[in-house]
Amino acid sequence: MKPAVSVIVPAHNAEHTVAETVCSLLALDYPKECLEIVVVDNASTDGTAAVLARYADRIRVVRETRRGRSQARNAGLRATRFPVVAFIDADCTAAPDWLAYIVPRLEDPSVGVVGGKILGKRPCNAVEEFGEWVHDHARSINTLRPPYAVTPNWASRRRVLMEVGAFDEKLWRGGDCDLSYRILQAGYRLVYEDRALVFHRNHPNLRGLFREGFAHGFHSVPVIRKHRAFLRDFGHRPISLKRYKKLAANIAKTLSGEADARTRLETIFEAGKRAGKICGSIRFGWIDL
Repeated sequence: MKPAVSVIVPAHNAEHTVAETVCSLLALDYPKECLEIVVVDNASTDGTAAVLARYADRIRVVRETRRGRSQARNAGLRATRFPVVAFIDADCTAAPDWLAYIVPRLEDPSVGVVGGKILGKRPCNAVEEFGEWVHDHARSINTLRPPYAVTPNWASRRRVLMEVGAFDEKLWRGGDCDLSYRILQAGYRLVYEDRALVFHRNHPNLRGLFREGFAHGFHSVPVIRKHRAFLRDFGHRPISLKRYKKLAANIAKTLSGEADARTRLETIFEAGKRAGKICGSIRFGWIDL
């Protein structure tokens, strides 16, 4: 028998995307008796509830009236019945063999999180394809130090998540990064599984890319403040002049027309992120630039 898995989908005002997500999960190549799909309707004000009602005989719908990503994911965790949990977002679809690849990596008791590959939903333009770099699990888990995983493609043993306190509901965003850091500090590892595929609806235009960079920068500040001692051991400093110098150089290249397409997109995202960090440092009273 394969491990029993609960897939948790937080959904806020997702009437236009959640049906496709649910259909991809219902089509998973995984024993039905070992799988439950839990969709958390997180204070939606659109037609999300009506869409989910169409699948009421095949999924479990949980209502969470407190608005927030962490609140929704914790509500899903409380509702689950199975020892393995996997997360996917309501604007994503899973490949049929997603669970078949991501779940076996949890057989190693030292593994706290398995993160799979996140690709842009096809067809996609150049901006949407660049979003694959933004959500690159191979980079965030295998290259960055300390590593972190993100919830559009995540699997863990439920016991591990509850052991470290689940998602921090005081954080509006960045709860997956915060939880990753706490799992690491509890002595577990994060591993990457390239074959476990999820397709994400990335931002299709430059404005959306800048706003995503801003959100990343802004909401990273309270996470970094919370884990400042842990991050200091990895050489984290409150001001990164190197990043601003690189950004300034790329802006100059972009304005002069010398930058290639990839550099232009990276510049827009990074400009948004630096702007977000400046605003976040002011908002949260903690310098992280």
